[in-house]
Amino acid sequence: MAENKKIKVLSTEVKVKTTDQRDFICLTDIAKSKNPDHPDDLIRNWLRNRNTLELLGIWEQLHNPDFNPVEFDGIRKQAGLNSFTLTPKQWVALTGAVGLSSKAGRYGGTYAHKDIAFEFASWVSVEFKLYLIKEFQRLKEEEQKQLGWDVKRQLTKINYRIHTDAVRENLIPPELTRQQVSFVYASEADLLNMALFGKTAQQWREEHPDEKGNIRDYANVSQLVCLANLETLNAHLIQQTLPQSERLSLLNRTAIQQMRLLTDDQRIKKLEGEV
Repeated sequence: MAENKKIKVLSTEVKVKTTDQRDFICLTDIAKSKNPDHPDDLIRNWLRNRNTLELLGIWEQLHNPDFNPVEFDGIRKQAGLNSFTLTPKQWVALTGAVGLSSKAGRYGGTYAHKDIAFEFASWVSVEFKLYLIKEFQRLKEEEQKQLGWDVKRQLTKINYRIHTDAVRENLIPPELTRQQVSFVYASEADLLNMALFGKTAQQWREEHPDEKGNIRDYANVSQLVCLANLETLNAHLIQQTLPQSERLSLLNRTAIQQMRLLTDDQRIKKLEGEV
């Protein structure tokens, strides 16, 4: 499944898509920076170049076990002749290449693996290539930050399951109604909210009537890490049959201690984009 994103290089918007964990950059968008009216002509001229074909052939041999070297040799021998022409679609169809792809239509275009796209950008403009690399790296850094955030969110969800299982097994007698069960779950969730945020979910909603989601959706990375730890600790305390009031006091002290440590942790600050 492809994931599409955009970066702005100088004054040109360039699409980037990720397919099977490989990054592909739109050559059509790069070409528009030089020839906005006929970008495909620029790509075809680039493909006629013998050095370009050598680059594409070597890249495919390194990354594509299904690449057709026989067809490649035939194409390479024609390179340099006045009559020689080659389109991205022809290159893919003849050789089975995977480093280039081309699709017609309004939302189509020619894409290339980032290794190849950077070389094309250099052929178009060295300045554009340098800015393209810079913006592409910035995009990947943002993705890593988001990945770190998502990991923490998933960790919180997993620990929440552990926490609710402990509530169900130790605090909910079989005869309770569904409404009563929901109340107990909400009560335990707010126990953690009070310990970490100093307020219940309802209090937060009353203070933020225009915000969507809940208090935990607006937590930072440090708070999410702490919350995951508190859920695990509370599950253990429930199993030890400690009263809710005692658990609240212990959880609050733990939250204070952990938040002091987490807010000074450089790795956490990096995930939050502060350093």
